[in-house]
Amino acid sequence: MRQVRIIGTEESFPLGKIVCVARNYAEHIRELGNEVPDRPVFFMKPASSVIGAGETIVIPAYSQDCQHEVELAVLIGRSIKGVAAAEALRAVAGYGVAIDLTLRDVQNELKSKGLPWEIAKAFDTACPLSDFVAAATVRDPQNLSISLQVNDVVRQDASTALMLRPLPELIAAISAIFTLEPGDIILTGTPAGVSRLHSGDRVIATISEVGSLTVTVA
Repeated sequence: MRQVRIIGTEESFPLGKIVCVARNYAEHIRELGNEVPDRPVFFMKPASSVIGAGETIVIPAYSQDCQHEVELAVLIGRSIKGVAAAEALRAVAGYGVAIDLTLRDVQNELKSKGLPWEIAKAFDTACPLSDFVAAATVRDPQNLSISLQVNDVVRQDASTALMLRPLPELIAAISAIFTLEPGDIILTGTPAGVSRLHSGDRVIATISEVGSLTVTVA
């Protein structure tokens, strides 16, 4: 079982479920032509979708448009169910850098038919993920610069301050549906600038005070 590690400590957690937040940055919603949801939108990735720094993205043969989405990852450190927003951040053990890979052509086709789109989001290698920094070392997770480069060209550059729904609200909303357990991870949405990846690309995702994550495309 894959472990997630908190840098500079002996602490690690068995990787649990990955709960992802869709449509949480206004400019990203606009660039895809979607509507702003009236409540948080969630989907899941399995632990088998995770790869680490230095590993390789493998784009499935059934897609011609795999896109990058840099996201702040939140590591849950204790079990919570129905937690209040005011208490939610106490359950956070650490913060990391994630890339939510999306097969946009597959997703759009499935959405047009009203079908679930896990095969566009949950394939093997669909979730590059860094190690985590301890939550206490991040002064304000809602005020971090977040960016992504492909072959040294900046594609995404924004701030977590632009989230439509802040972390306490997201954690509370998720815990009202799923019991969150130690080792579970929340991906908190992506800012604008998503675009297609190609074979041979080198991808670097960076979040201030958290770190960076480098992967390549097979």
